[in-house]
Parts: sequence; C-alpha cells; structure tokens
Amino acid sequence: MRIEILVKQIRTERNMTLGKLADKSGVSRTHINDIENNLKSPSLFVMIKLARALDVEITELYKVIW
Repeated sequence: MRIEILVKQIRTERNMTLGKLADKSGVSRTHINDIENNLKSPSLFVMIKLARALDVEITELYKVIW
C-alpha cells in the first residue's frame, strides 16, 4: 500500500477530517491533502507528526515504503 492511501485510510478509520488531522498534527490541511492525493511526498518530520496525530507507530507508516 502506498503512503498516501494509508494516511487517508487511517484518518478516515478514525473519523478524522483533514482539518482535525491538521490541527492535531500541526501539518497544514493543504499539505495533508497534497500527500493524500500523491502531489507531495511527506518528509520524515511530517510523517512523524502525522503518525503521532493518527496514534500509530511511525514504523506502521514506514512499512509502506519498504
């Protein structure tokens, strides 16, 4: 599974809007939207922030890359 699909899947499973995830993570709504639509690749720093906000281990998001 690709990172953009996984982020969106976890976000929707947790009933989080883009705005709520943005508020909780400190990553802009636009940036998250761009990640979910495969327009931008998240940096490690952004992935850490998203993982914390989504309450998942960073390794869960990294499994996608490997």
